[in-house]
Amino acid sequence: MALSVEVAELVEHFQWLRTGSSEELDERKREGIQHELADVLLYLVQLADATGVDLRAAALEKLRLNGEKYPAAVVKGDARKYDEY
Repeated sequence: MALSVEVAELVEHFQWLRTGSSEELDERKREGIQHELADVLLYLVQLADATGVDLRAAALEKLRLNGEKYPAAVVKGDARKYDEY
């Protein structure tokens, strides 16, 4: 639950931006984003620890699976879901 709260606090920084571009972020906003990203990371690592998940291995596996599901040569520039192309 704490992780989802921290993610919500992170996205608040982007909620009212016109484009979401980094040019819209002043130093104060960037610092707030940095702190919220750190909170998200810390809770994520704690959750992985508590559940016995190797985050590095999980991320590498997920990248491999996504590469199979969404081959760049087929889906580049296409926003449709994998079962729509």
